Amino acid sequence: MKKKVRFSAVYQAILLALMYMPICVVVAYSFNGSRNSTAWTGWSLDWYRKLMKNRPLLEALKNSVVLATLSSVAAGVIGTLGAAGMAKVRWRSKSAVEYVSSIPIMVPEIILGMVFMAFFAMLDLPFGMVTLVLGHTAFCVPYVYMMVKSSLVGIDKSLGEAAKDLGATEGRAFFDITLPLILPAVISGMLLAFAMSLDDVVISIFVTGARTNTLPIHIYTQLKSGVTPEINALCTLMLAVTFLLVGASRALRGIGRS
Repeated sequence: MKKKVRFSAVYQAILLALMYMPICVVVAYSFNGSRNSTAWTGWSLDWYRKLMKNRPLLEALKNSVVLATLSSVAAGVIGTLGAAGMAKVRWRSKSAVEYVSSIPIMVPEIILGMVFMAFFAMLDLPFGMVTLVLGHTAFCVPYVYMMVKSSLVGIDKSLGEAAKDLGATEGRAFFDITLPLILPAVISGMLLAFAMSLDDVVISIFVTGARTNTLPIHIYTQLKSGVTPEINALCTLMLAVTFLLVGASRALRGIGRS
């Protein structure tokens, strides 16, 4: 038994090292005073200061934040209404519809991006922020849908029925009874959708326009000419934001379940 425990601990340590060692290296070298990533000359915040003066990067950051905000809000509305509606239907094909709604998560992003590109081109939509929001909303909806769906399972249906017996309409019962109960799951799903949209690069490459640049795309194009310490600083900030959003999402899910 002790050998199994030791093997499990060693395996977990190796797995965590492989997963987080590159992240730790990037974070550490974002504070390196030297421009050369192979030499350590001491701790410094110079690259963070230069990052704040890099206008193209800041413009791309603004576009990404706007895109992630619009996409997560739209996905929150669509996913919440979809989950609430599917919870009330008794179709035989309900399970098939729910399976189809989760397909954007399972389909490889490169295929999803090509599909969006072909579809938007067929509709003759100008590629830019509009197509980015539509594409990101489409793959963000399942995250909200699944979280709200799991939250609705634990809600006593008699609460909504009691509200209707007292004269409340279907909409009033939803906004006064159901929505406050599932709100932690809704916010949790929206935060996760925000993080997924903020970090996406594959789908964004296919549906963006020449005048619209997001932060992941900007970083990707700069990687071809070599990684600068400013990119290390930017990656560190993005990692911090992503971890905060995912942590907040998990915390809200815990509150909703309790």
